[in-house]
Amino acid sequence: MLLTLTIVCRPDAASASGLAEKAPGGVGKPKDLGGTNWSASERTIDPSAQGDLVEYVEAACAAAAADWAITPDRDRRKRLLISDMDSTIIGQECLDELADFAGLKAQVSAITERAMRGELNFESALTTRVAMLKGLKLSALDDCYASRVSLNPGARTLVATMKASGARCVLVSGGFNFFTSRVAAACGFDADRANELLDDGSALTGEVLQPILGREAKLAALIEESRALGLGPESALAMGDGANDLAMIKAAGLGVAYRAKPIVAAETMARIEHTDLTAALFFQGFSEDEFVSG
Repeated sequence: MLLTLTIVCRPDAASASGLAEKAPGGVGKPKDLGGTNWSASERTIDPSAQGDLVEYVEAACAAAAADWAITPDRDRRKRLLISDMDSTIIGQECLDELADFAGLKAQVSAITERAMRGELNFESALTTRVAMLKGLKLSALDDCYASRVSLNPGARTLVATMKASGARCVLVSGGFNFFTSRVAAACGFDADRANELLDDGSALTGEVLQPILGREAKLAALIEESRALGLGPESALAMGDGANDLAMIKAAGLGVAYRAKPIVAAETMARIEHTDLTAALFFQGFSEDEFVSG
């Protein structure tokens, strides 16, 4: 099976087609996919050159501040998008921002960072952080969402374009359904899955409803959502940034590391570091003129 190399970068930083032209194992000429907001190009690659290709794109794209993906050249457009929320679809970690309302952001953020790097067990780290918020008034959740949470660039276009192409879009988070339900509605997702913070009617109790949705639950969501559509995981795009996203990213037909921790990026052949979430559309072979505004 032939491979496809896709490269996306800022037009004023580099030429995606120029980078693709120099790729080892290239077959034919690069095909341009966009050029207004981003310079995007794809090229067919002989799979025998994959080792040299990975070495080339990691070095060349880092130097050019370009994003890239190496994918099979067939069945590129996915029928399911399943994405992490915090630091992926949105630019924040909601639990860290919520902790700021309790004066504990530095302490909570330090635990979050270690958990996302895979240095701590996700479930126990979440339990520890939530316990630190015991007594926080429920009004802080509304204030946090209204004043702190924002969609990352390209999020609405990614979801709208995939839905227009017939895909189902699901937000899956190790965070909390208070936030995922609102972010899903704002971005156009079909459904969301997340954890639930417990409260006594006026304040948080410092507990989270069990069982906790973590790494294995995200993988299970990918499998369940795929089966419900009569598909296998190979028909899905899974995207995230942290260690708890890695299982679903590796199981999906297209697994994208979005500004990810090193443990995640090292395991993927599709990485977004410099551009925006619409790069995941280019990775599937969409051209810029096919994008749908969200």
